[in-house]
Amino acid sequence: GPIWSMVANGGGTRLAIGCEDGSVKLFQVVPGGIQFEKNLDRQKGRVLCLSWHPSGTHIAAGSIDFLRVLDVRSGRTVQRIMVNYHVPKPKKRECVVWSIAFLSSGTVVSSDSFGRVQFWDWERGTLLESHTVSTSAVLSLAVSEKEDSIVVGTSAGATYQFQLLPVKTGSQDKRWVRTKPFQHHTHDVRAVAHSPTALISGGLDAQLVIRPLMEKVQRKGYEAALRKFTFPHRRLVSCARKARLLLFQFSQHLELWRLGSTNETGKDGEVLPVCRMPEHLLQLKSKGPEHIYCSCVSPCGSWIAYCTASRFHLYRVQHEGDSVSIKKVPSVPKLLLPAYQLQCASDSGRLFVASDRGSVHVLQLLEPGGCKHLHTLRPPAGTAEAVYLLASSADGNWLAAVSGDWEIHIYSLKHFKHHCTVPTYSCAVTALAIHPVTNNLVIAYSDQQLFEFSIPEKQYTAWSRTVQNCGLHKAWLERDSPITHIAFNPKNPSHILLHDVYMFCVLDKSLPLPDDSAPLMNQSALKQLPETARQRQLHAFKICKKFQPLLFADLLEGNCLVAVERPVMDINAQLPPPVQQKKFGT
Repeated sequence: GPIWSMVANGGGTRLAIGCEDGSVKLFQVVPGGIQFEKNLDRQKGRVLCLSWHPSGTHIAAGSIDFLRVLDVRSGRTVQRIMVNYHVPKPKKRECVVWSIAFLSSGTVVSSDSFGRVQFWDWERGTLLESHTVSTSAVLSLAVSEKEDSIVVGTSAGATYQFQLLPVKTGSQDKRWVRTKPFQHHTHDVRAVAHSPTALISGGLDAQLVIRPLMEKVQRKGYEAALRKFTFPHRRLVSCARKARLLLFQFSQHLELWRLGSTNETGKDGEVLPVCRMPEHLLQLKSKGPEHIYCSCVSPCGSWIAYCTASRFHLYRVQHEGDSVSIKKVPSVPKLLLPAYQLQCASDSGRLFVASDRGSVHVLQLLEPGGCKHLHTLRPPAGTAEAVYLLASSADGNWLAAVSGDWEIHIYSLKHFKHHCTVPTYSCAVTALAIHPVTNNLVIAYSDQQLFEFSIPEKQYTAWSRTVQNCGLHKAWLERDSPITHIAFNPKNPSHILLHDVYMFCVLDKSLPLPDDSAPLMNQSALKQLPETARQRQLHAFKICKKFQPLLFADLLEGNCLVAVERPVMDINAQLPPPVQQKKFGT
C-alpha cells in the first residue's frame, strides 16, 4: 500500500516509514541507499505522521483517532492514546492526526483535523494542554531546535506560532502560549519549518513564505524582511535570441512560440501596433509520469533539449518558411542523470548538461541531427553536490558552473581543463552570466549582493571591489525576490541587465553607486528635472516595475527586450477552492 510518512532519526542513520496497512518499517541508511532493518508493531489504521524522540529510542506515530509510541529496540507499541476520548459521543466524527512531534522532555505534540494542537505526556498517556487554533484542520507542525517554539499551518492558509513561556515572571513553571496568526497563504499550508531566525511555510497556493522572528534578528536589513517566493528559481523559459523564439517549460510538456513583431518605431512608453502576432509553433509532450526537470532551446532555434529524472531527450527543429517540423535525435549519449540545467553555447554548436557530483557534460550538436559526447568537466577536489547553474561565454572559451556547495568553478572549453574557482561566499548563487566583451563573470547571490569576477585575471574586478567597499543601496538589499537572470547589452558594455519577480533593472557601471539617502527608484523624478540637475542625480540603477510578476526577461538580437509575465491570478485560478469560512451575518 501507499507510504504516508517518512522521517529520519536525528543522526540520519535510520529511516522510519509509515504505511497504509498500519505498520512502521525501519530502514538503515547505508552508502548509496537504504537497507530494510525490521518491521515495528502493526496496528489497524494508516500511519499518517511520524516523529523520532531525539534520543532515537522511541517513535511517535499519528493515525486516525489515535496516536501511539513505539519502542524502537523491541518494536512494540508502549503507549496508545485516543485523541478524541473527551469529545461527547453524539459529536464524534473521525479525527485525523495530521502531524506529530516528539520533544526531548517526553511531550508529544499533535495537530489534527479538528483544528487542535495538543500536548501529551506519553508515559502517562495524559493530555497536558489543548489549543483549538482553527475551525479547519491543522495540517503541519515544526519545532525549533531549542524546543521552545512551534510553528503550525492550517488548511485555511494561516500559520500560528506557539512559544513556551513562564506562567509568571521568574517562574520555573512554563506553558505553551499561542501568538497571533499570520495569514500569508490563500490555501492549505502543507509544510512548515522553523529556522533559528524565521518561520517558513509552504502552501498549496505555490508560495513559500519566510517570516523573520524579530526578536532573533540581530540587525535590520535583509534578514528582517518578510519574504514571499511565488516562482521556482529554476529557469522555466528559454530564449532563442537569433530566431526570436521562446520555449516554455510546463511539468509534462514544452511549448515553442515565435514572438510577434512590429514595423513601427515610437517614443518611450508608447505601445506599438503588431504586424505579426505571436505564434504557437509546437507542443512537445513528455512520455511517462516523470516531470520535466530542465529544458532549453538553442540560440538559432534548431535544437530543443529536455531532461526528466531518468531520461535525456534531444530534438532537431526544422524551419521551412512558416512551418515547423521536429525530429527526435536517436541514440543520444548515456549521461549521468538527472540534469539540473541545460544550456547551449552561443553558436549553438555545443550543449552543456549540469549534473550530479559537480559534473558538467559537454555534448557536440551535429548537423543534420546528431549528438556526440565530447567531455565531462569535474571540479579538481570533487564534490557530492549537483551543479544547478551554468553560464557560458560568447566566444566559446569559458564555462562557469555552480554546485550545491555554493562553489563556482570556471573551466576552459578550449582545453577542457579547470581554470579557477571563484572565492567562496557565504550565500547561494541565484544567477550568473559572462560578459560577451570582457569575459567578466557577474554573480548575484541570495542576499542580493553583486560581484564581478574577471575570468582571464582570476580575480574580482576594480568595479566589484568598489561595490563591496561602498555597499549597495539599503532598498536594493531589502528586496524579497532573488535575481534570477542576468544579461548584457553588447552595444553598451557598461550595462548589466538583471531581473527578479518584481522588477527589471539596467545597472550602468559607468555611473556612481547611489547612497542610502538617494531614492533607488528615481527614473520618473529625473524626467521632471532640467538636464544639469538630472546629470547630478544620475546613479547606476535604472529600475522598471512595469512588468510583474516577471518570469523571464532577456535581450534579443536587434536591440529588443522580451519580458514574460505570469499573473498570480492565473495560477490561483487553476487551484482547488480554499476552505471557505462562513462569515458571521452572511
